[in-house]
Amino acid sequence: MDSKYGINRIIWIVLDSVGAGELPDAAAFGDEGSDTIGNTSKAVGGLHIPNMVKLGLGNIDGIHGVDSYDSPIGCYGKLAEISNGKDTTIGHWEMAGIYSPDPFPTYPNGFPAEIINKFIEETGIPGILANIPASGTEIIAQLGDEHVATKKPIIYTSGDSVFQIAAHEDVYPVEELYEMCCIARKILCGKHAVARVIARPFVGENGVYTRTANRRDFSLKPSEDNILCRIADAGMDVIGIGKIEDIFAGVGITQAQHTKDNQDGMDVTLSYMRQKNQGLIYTNLVEFDSKWGHRNDYKGYAKGLEEFDARLPEVFAAMQEDDMLIITADHGCDPTTPSTDHSREYVPLLMYGKKLRNNINLGIGKTYANIAQTVADIFGLTSTSVGESYTEEICTEVK
Repeated sequence: MDSKYGINRIIWIVLDSVGAGELPDAAAFGDEGSDTIGNTSKAVGGLHIPNMVKLGLGNIDGIHGVDSYDSPIGCYGKLAEISNGKDTTIGHWEMAGIYSPDPFPTYPNGFPAEIINKFIEETGIPGILANIPASGTEIIAQLGDEHVATKKPIIYTSGDSVFQIAAHEDVYPVEELYEMCCIARKILCGKHAVARVIARPFVGENGVYTRTANRRDFSLKPSEDNILCRIADAGMDVIGIGKIEDIFAGVGITQAQHTKDNQDGMDVTLSYMRQKNQGLIYTNLVEFDSKWGHRNDYKGYAKGLEEFDARLPEVFAAMQEDDMLIITADHGCDPTTPSTDHSREYVPLLMYGKKLRNNINLGIGKTYANIAQTVADIFGLTSTSVGESYTEEICTEVK
């Protein structure tokens, strides 16, 4: 199918956790003062991200720590979140057109005995360790030796709605760990339906352990009333890169490729861009969140932003006449605050393509779902239940 706007493929890149300043209700989530981009920039004395600046990142209303550009080549703005949460699942679902009014359950005191006992019984494991909110890197350092000695998996959670299972790859090979996660996913239903069960494999010995790239997320299945399903149902490609397939539990995804880090994610994205496909290439770059945000590593965060920015000329060069680029985020995770959890923030929105207008200030959108509505409009698909389209501002109708 040919879009009336002359756009037949969208490259949609999510910079996981790269928030653009606290939302008006941030205090209710314990996130007053959070500003992932602005505070990171301030902490390192400024960010060198000339390509995103050229797209208009520094021209976004109210953004901090990024230079403005005289005549940006992109369309730029920021989006608020209307769903009740600040995590990866709720953020991605909302940008795909799914409104989540109710928060997923969290477990600040660990999971109840009814869940843990059933998990032990159905997996046949000798027991579990921890069952507390914890930093993933710290908990494996503390309990890794005991885990290896007892074969008891390490169960932990965080401020998010997650049930995380950490296990040494020599104790539980990754396929066994994934099967354990599948069992947990079936148990965690009803009032205990957490957003994600996460496999956290690691390697090492004698108290020195490192998490591997074999992480997998086992998410709740989202509603099929979302933009990914609309695109797939129209016979187009929906190519999920990184943890996109996991976030949507495969719903609406026609092809998927997992990645080990941001650079790998960009390599895979560029590879698909150079192939013949039509529809959506949807990429999540997780290291901003998992490697730097949650560990309060603002130097690593800044370096990651600069490394991503340095790849953008390759993206621009690989874009076809009928391509459109979207760069956004799913929530914040300010690495400069005492908290190591996600933060309730606006997310940046950058859109660019040869069929789009230049230097369009989109202001402040009411919901992440404005992305889904815009994509639906561009491809001539049924509107999503929430969100407003930007096509009138950014596109010129060509057919």
